[in-house]
Amino acid sequence: MSRWIILLTSVLAAVACVEMVRRALRWRLIGEKWVLAAPLVRRCTWPGFALAVVATANTLYRPSMVEGSVGDAIDRFLNLAMIGCVTWLVIQAAYAVTDVVLDRLVTIQGERNRRARRIRTQITLVRRVATAVVVVLALGAMLFTFPQVRALGAGLLASAGIAGVVVGVAAQSTLGNLLAGLQLAFSDALRLDDVVVVEDEWGRIEELTLTYVVLRLWDERRLVLPVSYFTTNPFENWTRHGSRVIGAVMLRVDWSIPVEELRTELYHALREHPLWDQKDWVLQVVDTLPGGLLELRALMSAADSPSAWDLKCDMREHMVNFIREKYPESLPRFRVVQESEPLSRFGPSEH
Repeated sequence: MSRWIILLTSVLAAVACVEMVRRALRWRLIGEKWVLAAPLVRRCTWPGFALAVVATANTLYRPSMVEGSVGDAIDRFLNLAMIGCVTWLVIQAAYAVTDVVLDRLVTIQGERNRRARRIRTQITLVRRVATAVVVVLALGAMLFTFPQVRALGAGLLASAGIAGVVVGVAAQSTLGNLLAGLQLAFSDALRLDDVVVVEDEWGRIEELTLTYVVLRLWDERRLVLPVSYFTTNPFENWTRHGSRVIGAVMLRVDWSIPVEELRTELYHALREHPLWDQKDWVLQVVDTLPGGLLELRALMSAADSPSAWDLKCDMREHMVNFIREKYPESLPRFRVVQESEPLSRFGPSEH
């Protein structure tokens, strides 16, 4: 009975130690000076408690404390739980460390934003790969705690070649997506928060994993595609080298419109609009259309694609109102040419 009391007391003492560490990390003097304190508390609290309990119990417990095969079963369970808790804590600690880097990269704007998004994408994928590797190693360590599995080790190694071929064929698609995800991340072809056009859908890369990509569309829908899609199909990346975008507004007006005055009005409107980045703009006659119409194209630049879309809509509305109020005679119209002598029912009239 005394062994159980010592075991329980030790477990409670270990939990109290972890709680003291948690409170120390949450202390203002430490939390404000050490940026890693808050992520560690957020991610490692429960793994820390679990590891403290299991490690203490695994150290002090002896199979002889329980009669029969139950004592061995408890010992086996504690060993497995020890491996699982260590794996859980290692993964969460790694995530806590990378969270600090990712949080700093999110706040970077301007010209360095593209490089920051590339690093974010690479860190996210690498830590997922590392997590998968650690979990596989932990499962292997758990399996090898069973004597029967260790006895089968020689046979498994002998058949590893055949098994590898079978697994490779069966997991060809999964492995292809895995390699495609790493290729996208480290070739800088696709990054988190990139603006892309896929399958005639405009959206931003919301999530990039080793197997699939989640595209958040402009109307808040989500388009989920396998990673291999982006390595085998063409797609538009509007933020490949920068987020700046040039938008176009098309207008069809009558030939009588004074183009130079429209050009001046467009410049004045752009100069007062907060979404124009004060760089590129132009108004050109790009085509002559049947029916006495001209096709005008107004180009304007903005910092990113959402700003460019709003800017285009505002400028289109402004120019339409300007033409309707100042030059109503230049609005698009259909011209009908009437013959000087009307045709009779059976042909031209004779005089």
